[in-house]
Amino acid sequence: MKKDLMDILACPVCKGNLILNVVEENEEEVISGTLYCPVCKEHYPIDEGIPNLLPPDLRN
Repeated sequence: MKKDLMDILACPVCKGNLILNVVEENEEEVISGTLYCPVCKEHYPIDEGIPNLLPPDLRN
């Protein structure tokens, strides 16, 4: 996931701002980590550079 996507990403539940927590990154993008919504107190995983922004009740 490119970090500049943070300018357009929003929480899928409340449409609030997300906070990026990076676990692994390279010079181009975030490889793994989470996107956190402080309003909903929900974490959305980033795995292999792909953010999973499905609402919590729709994830596996």
